[in-house]
Amino acid sequence: MKKSSVSLTEGPIARLILSFALPILAGQVFQNLYHSVDAIVVGKLVGTTALAAVTSSTDSTNMLIGFFSGLSVGAGVLFARYFGAADYGKLRDSIHTALAFAVLLGVLMASLGIALTNPILRLVACPDDVFPEAAGYLRIYFVGILFTSIYNVGSGILRAVGDSKDPFLYIVVASLTNIVLDVVFVAWLRLGVNGVAYATIIAQLCSNVLLYRRLFRADDVYRIAIRDLRIHKEHLKEIIRLGLPTALQTSLISVSNLFVQRYVNEFGSSVMAGVGAAKKIDKFIGLIPQSIALASMTFVSQNLGAKKPERAFRGIRTALGLSILFVVGPGILLYVFARPVSTIFTDDPAALGYAVGMLRAMAFFFFFQALNQNFMSASRGFGHSRAVMWLSMGGMIVMRQIYLAVSMHISHTVTNIYLAFPVGWAFSAVFVIVYFYFAIYRPYRQKTL
Repeated sequence: MKKSSVSLTEGPIARLILSFALPILAGQVFQNLYHSVDAIVVGKLVGTTALAAVTSSTDSTNMLIGFFSGLSVGAGVLFARYFGAADYGKLRDSIHTALAFAVLLGVLMASLGIALTNPILRLVACPDDVFPEAAGYLRIYFVGILFTSIYNVGSGILRAVGDSKDPFLYIVVASLTNIVLDVVFVAWLRLGVNGVAYATIIAQLCSNVLLYRRLFRADDVYRIAIRDLRIHKEHLKEIIRLGLPTALQTSLISVSNLFVQRYVNEFGSSVMAGVGAAKKIDKFIGLIPQSIALASMTFVSQNLGAKKPERAFRGIRTALGLSILFVVGPGILLYVFARPVSTIFTDDPAALGYAVGMLRAMAFFFFFQALNQNFMSASRGFGHSRAVMWLSMGGMIVMRQIYLAVSMHISHTVTNIYLAFPVGWAFSAVFVIVYFYFAIYRPYRQKTL
């Protein structure tokens, strides 16, 4: 049998984590290009209002995308644990359960998203001049939510068994497709904001075709068969137990960001465009600790399944060092080159000024993201997804909203909105680190003494 799966339970830890994280990072960079290229094309070829429509819709789409990503993270923990323990029967049953559930949930969420487009935009006080384009973009985008749902499960299967390279290749193809179609639909066919939404859906379909062609034809323990697609209650319960907290956490943080967006929208379309562009750029930096953390979570899950907890803890420490090391440099570079990087999205002087201001306000705080992502993923690897959900929500939602309410009452300035993001990262990191030490690390050490 030709295997493409990789065990993370043996070998040098730093090399394994890096070799596993790099394809994830590259894949997420290309996946993030979906939305970034949408914003670049409409910002350059259509105008500031169109850029505001696309970027102000980001948190609305992330609300559902984050939900499916969270579920796939929980499912991935389960897959990796069964794989590490060499329990291939349970691995196959859990894979088919997760995929069947993703299809059902994707159809439901797409329907809800389309139906709730206008209420969502009213919730964030979307200005009248931006509303029509934002509504059209969102409705079309929500149609493709099913593709997002099943792709996350499929890529989670491959990552759980140690293959992070193939999902990267599929995302590269899809991203290049998206870029070409963006230009064709907007520059040639003049479809405006709707054109970039159509391009995204077609590109997502391409990535799914490639991914599931691989999974259906795999000569390995994770092969998918249509006849086996059914929901096994015991595995669904575990997937929900591990994944639902992460799904709710990610979605509710996006809901919280919708309320942050309300503050942004009060300042008009130029601020909306500038802040939206800065958030697109910031997300690329955030992919670094996120990718290393995903690699760490798989590493921890496989080693716990293989009864190697000491190796799991060493992996957590190694991943943290790598994450901080690789996020500080880009943050400094972003501060220095904030203006030329921002011009990729817009030439409007007002929007450009707001983008630069936000990037420079956040540039030196990215290490908080490294701390937060690393300890959240480590805790999830140990099965503590629910606690991580509450702690992260406490920092990223409650403390961020308290900060905004107080700071905007004292001084109603855009700078307070800029700083709301690192404030959330910092509080969440502190909460999760304290929990990890007292609920996971210290009890383990006391048990081994």
